Amino acid sequence: MNLVPAQYREVSVAEVPVPLEPGALRAYLTGRPVYRRTRYLIARNGPASMVAEVSKESERPLFSPVTSVTVLARAEETTMVAAPDIDTAVPTQLARAAAEHAPGARCVIVRGLYGHVSFILDPAPVRIRVLEVVPPWPPKLVDQLSRVLDLAEDLPPVELVPELVDLRDLAARRPAARYLFPCRAGHGAEDLEADVRYLDEIPPREPWTLVGCARSRAIHDWFYRDEVPQVDMCPRNLADHAGPLLTKCCLLEDRVASDGDTVVVPWGASLTQIKEGLRLAVAARAVR
Repeated sequence: MNLVPAQYREVSVAEVPVPLEPGALRAYLTGRPVYRRTRYLIARNGPASMVAEVSKESERPLFSPVTSVTVLARAEETTMVAAPDIDTAVPTQLARAAAEHAPGARCVIVRGLYGHVSFILDPAPVRIRVLEVVPPWPPKLVDQLSRVLDLAEDLPPVELVPELVDLRDLAARRPAARYLFPCRAGHGAEDLEADVRYLDEIPPREPWTLVGCARSRAIHDWFYRDEVPQVDMCPRNLADHAGPLLTKCCLLEDRVASDGDTVVVPWGASLTQIKEGLRLAVAARAVR
């Protein structure tokens, strides 16, 4: 599943003067010279396409004769689509194009960005749940993961499944006349039918309910030194841990953690840490 050529140069596209049938294609290609880096051949005849893997006599000369042909996808299993906004070097983008343009095809050939052509065979993206609290909008972790996947040439196709917990709904589970949220910038909750204060502004002490995590509680204790009712908003604690799951926690400051098929990145994770988290989540999915 999820077969995607590693590099553009491995894929050649050729119009062939024979029917797109395995025996005819093998007979036509065997003995013909191909570029030494060619591994996959997209054979075209009119509007139809067939995808094959070729072996060569040698990879040392610039061109070498084909010694064997393995058909990967027959013409009736293959669809070619134009998607000029898709970078065909990125597996997740290829899988997205396949799902949007040819959801029923076993093999989807994509002519994409820069005019480059590649394909995905048996697309089956790894589904990773992403538990995130909102606001802010867009959900930061989901947005970061999407940005990393749009450039990740070395990861398999991934489908993110956002699971968003609205902090206003969370607060409403413990009704109060006044709430204290961690910060105004990230957790604007002015539309709650209650007074709202923000911990990062260190307001004068009032009888509020804290909507926060362990770190928020520690900061509250530092400044106010008294007990406070609390609604836990930590995504790590809200998760059901049925993975693969990727979420975040502010108690992680400089590392990525994994527990089975649950992966946790720091609250302010860098894109490098986000990619590490993705790798761990994909690996967890592979061993389930």
